[in-house]
Amino acid sequence: MDQEFETLKFTIKDSLATITLARPEAANAMNPRMARELNLAAIACEEHRGLRAVLINAEGKLFCAGGDIGEFGAAGDDVGAMIREMAGDLHHGISRLTRLRAPVVASIQGTAAGAGFSLAVAADLSIAAESAKFTMAYTQAGLSPDGSSTYFLPRRIGDRKARELMLTNRILSASEAEQWGLINRAVAADALVEETHQLIAQLCQGPTRALGAVKTLLNDSFNQGLETQMEHETRAIAECAMSRDGREGVRAFLEKRQPDFQGH
Repeated sequence: MDQEFETLKFTIKDSLATITLARPEAANAMNPRMARELNLAAIACEEHRGLRAVLINAEGKLFCAGGDIGEFGAAGDDVGAMIREMAGDLHHGISRLTRLRAPVVASIQGTAAGAGFSLAVAADLSIAAESAKFTMAYTQAGLSPDGSSTYFLPRRIGDRKARELMLTNRILSASEAEQWGLINRAVAADALVEETHQLIAQLCQGPTRALGAVKTLLNDSFNQGLETQMEHETRAIAECAMSRDGREGVRAFLEKRQPDFQGH
C-alpha cells in the first residue's frame, strides 16, 4: 500500500508501515501540510488490519528541526489560526499512532528539535545515530511545547529533567539522551539502518495483540489507581490468553520451541 504525499513518503509493505519525513531541503521542519499528512498516514495505519509495526524516519541530514518558523512568520496575524490547525492535525496523528496495537519505532539520524523531539519521545521505541542531537527549542522561539511532549517527556524521564529541557533548551547528545531515557539506544551512524531493521523485524514477528496491550497499559498507568490498573491488567492478559497468538505462545512454551505469531 502506497499513498502519495508532498511532505512525507508513506508505504505499508509486509505488515510494516514506514512514515518518512521528506522535506530535507527545509530540515524536515513541521508545517501545516506535514502535520495533516502525518495524521492521514496515521489513519491509514489504523485502517490496516494486518499492521504489525510502524517506522518513523527521515530523509537528509536532520531528523526534524521542529516547526517551520518561516511559515509561522509569513502567516502574520493569522499565525494563531494556522498553528491551531497544524497542532490539531499533529496531535490527532500522534494520538492515533500511540493507540495503535502495532509498536512505533523512531529512527533518528540527525538533530531532533521541537516537534521532531516530540515525535522521538512519543514513539514506543527510539534508536538514534551517535551523531544525533536533541533539544526542545520551543521557548528559544518564544513558544511553548506541543506534539505530546508535555505528556510523554515527564513520563519518560521525570518532571525535573523535563522542566530543564523545556525551560533551558539544553542540547543533549545521543549518548546523553540514552542515559536520560529519552531514547532506547544510540548506535554508530553507519549501523543505524541495520539496527533499526533488526528491531522492526523482531516486532513484526511478535504477538501484536499483546504488544498493543502493553502500550495501552503503560499509557494509562499514570492515570489509574493501583486496583484499577490491576483490573485492566487482568482483562488484558485474559484477552491475550484467549487470542490465537496467546494460545500459540503457550503451546510453543510447553513444546520448547519458538512461537509462530501471526499478529492475531
